[in-house]
Amino acid sequence: MNVPLTPLDFCRRAAHLYPNKVGIVDGQKRFTYRQFSQRMHRFANGLKSLGIGRGDVVSFLSYNSHQLLEAYYGVVQIQAILNPINIRMAAAEIEYILNHAQSKALCFHSDFRPLIQALQTKIPGTRHFVEIEPAGPLSKDYHDYEEIVSQSPADVATESLTDENLAAELFYTSGTTGHPKGVILSHRTLYLHALNVIASLNFTDEDNLLHVVPLFHVNGWGTPHTLTAVGGRYVMLRKIALPDILRLIQEEHITRIFAVPAVFIALLAYPRREAYDLSSLKRAFIGGAPSSLALITRIEEAFGCQAIVGYGLTETSPVVSSGCLKDHMQSWDVSQRRAYQVRAGTEIIGTQIRVVNRQGEDVAPNDEEVGEIAIRSNVVMTNYYKDPEATQKAIRDGWFYSGDLATINQEGSLRIVDRSKDIIISGGENISSAEVENALYSHPAVFECAVIGVPDEKWGEVPVAMVVCKPDTQTTEAELIQHVRSQLARFKCPKTIYFKEVLPKGGTGKILKRELREPFWADKEQKVN
Repeated sequence: MNVPLTPLDFCRRAAHLYPNKVGIVDGQKRFTYRQFSQRMHRFANGLKSLGIGRGDVVSFLSYNSHQLLEAYYGVVQIQAILNPINIRMAAAEIEYILNHAQSKALCFHSDFRPLIQALQTKIPGTRHFVEIEPAGPLSKDYHDYEEIVSQSPADVATESLTDENLAAELFYTSGTTGHPKGVILSHRTLYLHALNVIASLNFTDEDNLLHVVPLFHVNGWGTPHTLTAVGGRYVMLRKIALPDILRLIQEEHITRIFAVPAVFIALLAYPRREAYDLSSLKRAFIGGAPSSLALITRIEEAFGCQAIVGYGLTETSPVVSSGCLKDHMQSWDVSQRRAYQVRAGTEIIGTQIRVVNRQGEDVAPNDEEVGEIAIRSNVVMTNYYKDPEATQKAIRDGWFYSGDLATINQEGSLRIVDRSKDIIISGGENISSAEVENALYSHPAVFECAVIGVPDEKWGEVPVAMVVCKPDTQTTEAELIQHVRSQLARFKCPKTIYFKEVLPKGGTGKILKRELREPFWADKEQKVN
């Protein structure tokens, strides 16, 4: 028997085995899996009544919400393609995505109505506009999301899927130059990614996940599928507010939290954190940017849970490795264990990972030789949408080349050195910005930092650091530079420290180094030396 693989089966299973369990919490709203499944089918039928069907793109501009989670299944149910858009993108970027994707329908939260109204004449291919939670009367050419759901039948909206390789999701990645690239993920890809993650990270129906990671970001780190498949519980977080995160952990007995380092750093610095009961937390999963040993240590000590780092990309659905411990590591002392957990870790089930040099040869597993991470797996994207040249450049000889640089040790564990574009080449020497940032983070006064390369007549480029200090602490440029020099070679140390009130961040809380670089490189013909 050959049954096509599709994440739709996860929703069917959850509704069948956990019909009366509250599976989705969104503010004051709570939905059982039976209710969630019915709403998903109603939304799918509503889209179908608008003429949306196989291969059509349905875009979403929304916070984390039950509506966007419903779309993860409802859009795909009618064999259309879901396209969640980063709400932090500029209007011009959103316009580009909607036109490039040829989005036929756009669902948006009412907060974004002014933006959509300004864009409407610039996106002629978008025929249907669906507003979520409208705050006032709707424009005559807009539909109310809730009306579509309430007025549509709860029957299965389409016939069974026959082609598991059909496109299901379309995510756009932000590049350092040019327009974002669209990543196509198929039904089969998403199904297998969920199984890989469930098996490797031990998801169960006992898990309550706080959705700090935006659902519009990198397939929501896979959680829209992994948690539904096991019948766990979603707790939505629409906007990152530290008191809300801590309150929800306490009230909803959160067992897992996924977030980028900047979110954990902010939580640790929150002055009233200790007033909350966080004892339900079992695991904090950190991704989206390199972490530090100091951060892992502080999370485990403050939250009383295990903290591990994971690695992945939009193009890989995304998770391909994690710092989960092997059996023989359970007896390691705390410092040795944490030093392992802060690494990008070993390949999860269903993936193959190599670290290769410029000649395409595997680097030695000595944790010193640096190479590019290459991945072979069923979770790798189908292609870049409408960009065969970029697809052929990224996928070569059956391997996806990530552009990330790493070392690997004898345990098969990756240590991310840097994104290739973030490597600073100074006087012919490669400097890892992540390595310098980790040294800075070990200083007690450093709250956040980012290291970038800036132009230099003698060395081509040199590292400088942008630093945000912790509240009620002080340090100096000389003190920080000396602190880094005590850990790293002199040529790797920042030549200048810029103290900042805040650092620019994207929709997931990830620091935007591109914005930090721009003032230094604005008058240069090329952005690297």
